[in-house]
Amino acid sequence: MRMRHLMVAMGLALAGGLHAAPASDAQAVQALVDQAVQHYRLPGIAVGVIEDGRIVQRITHGELAVGEGQAVDADSVFKIASNSKAMTAAVLARLVQAGKLRWDDPVTKHLPQFRMYDPWVTRNMQVRDLLIHNSGLGLGAGDLMLWPEPNHFDRGDIIAGLAHLKPTGSFRSDYAYDNLLYVVAGEVAAAAGGKPYATLVREELFEPLGLKRCRVGEWSPSATGNIARPHSKREGRNVPAAAEPATVADFPSMAAGGIRCSLNDMLRWMQVLLDPAQAPGWLGETQRRALWSAHMPMPISQRQRDWDNTHFHAYGYGWRLSDIDGQWKVAHTGTLSGMYSSLALLPDRRTGVVMLINGEAEDARTALMEALLKRHTAPGAAHDVLYYAAQMDQAAAQRRSDGHVRPALADRVPVSHAAMHARQGVWRDPWFGEISLCPKGDAVWFTSAKSPAMHGQVMRSGERSFVQWQGLGEDADAWLAFSGDAQHPVMQLRAIDPEIDFSYDYQDLEFKRVGDCR
Repeated sequence: MRMRHLMVAMGLALAGGLHAAPASDAQAVQALVDQAVQHYRLPGIAVGVIEDGRIVQRITHGELAVGEGQAVDADSVFKIASNSKAMTAAVLARLVQAGKLRWDDPVTKHLPQFRMYDPWVTRNMQVRDLLIHNSGLGLGAGDLMLWPEPNHFDRGDIIAGLAHLKPTGSFRSDYAYDNLLYVVAGEVAAAAGGKPYATLVREELFEPLGLKRCRVGEWSPSATGNIARPHSKREGRNVPAAAEPATVADFPSMAAGGIRCSLNDMLRWMQVLLDPAQAPGWLGETQRRALWSAHMPMPISQRQRDWDNTHFHAYGYGWRLSDIDGQWKVAHTGTLSGMYSSLALLPDRRTGVVMLINGEAEDARTALMEALLKRHTAPGAAHDVLYYAAQMDQAAAQRRSDGHVRPALADRVPVSHAAMHARQGVWRDPWFGEISLCPKGDAVWFTSAKSPAMHGQVMRSGERSFVQWQGLGEDADAWLAFSGDAQHPVMQLRAIDPEIDFSYDYQDLEFKRVGDCR
């Protein structure tokens, strides 16, 4: 079995637009990818490099699913996660270009049922606001309607649920990343375009641009083949997720993070973005400029200042915009459980890098992308992957010393039916729906009606009770907090781990008891 496929033309162009790269450059990029794979023990990765508009490298390594013997190649399909947002924005741009939509249209013009918590925000939210994370909602608000998957929420539930999510800031005043409003954006596109979101993506992007292996909406894994599986780390080993179902459903979060593509597709997508001549007439200058204009200021992290000498950071339509070593950068990342992506463009150089990884790889993605970009933006000050890995390890150690670490839970014991008798029953949150806190034998279990993966046993540590989820990982466990009086009891969840993924937006939940256990 061949585990690494390095396809670098050393003198002749290969099919699919691959052009020659100097041997020293090819070897340097290969060495950086190898470092990332070895240091982070990645199950599989696909990396592509474009220089001056031409594809100069494709590197793939590893397996679709560890232990099953199928090698990753440039046609392997990966989840691109939030890199889907740029494709959703491009569909909207195509509709604007066709006169079917305006960026400043009120959302309610296309979706009369749309509601935010504040009626004024409902009336004034425009299509453009759906894409730039300025809604006033908190970070990841309502994401528990999207993840973990699978669940039983539909797009109608998500739109209805927005009316119950309380803002944490003022509309258009601060940046806070969200996913739900991209789901709404997909439905706006469907309403304006007169076709389902997935159909529009295929017709407006995949077909005219030749993205042959990209998948959206409902599709057949067996007919597609060559699909990378997510992996989780268990005792230092990469463990693949279960095989794909017979049919991948058109799930609600598709517009926010549900598209899948191959390395070859992503390279083609990048070429079109970097060079309009690659797809004449597909998207004019006005809408291209709209996608990459700074619509919402974003904070600049200390790491951006230290590593990249960054002076501006903003969100466009589906893209993050910044400067790196004095050069313009347009980029985004994608994160789903067990699968990571990253795409970065240097438009003034018509250069870009993309990577797709089928494992737990947040730090690997960051270190490798930084090392690869520095070859173009600051070659005299470039470092390898291990340098950036060490920098992140030091920062993580500092966070732990500052108390950002999951507390040790001593004396975990199951909560008995008798001990929690007064708290048992059916509880309801206005956007998440019903959950049951009910006995199974002598134990008590938390079970969600609409999100079956949110299922766990109620445990106790010291004087506090918490839910120990089944299959979500220890870092997702949540404290149970009760308040109110006997007539109006309230139950809330609170994260135990301060480094929990923001999509576990427990802080937005407020359950009220609505009945007895059934």
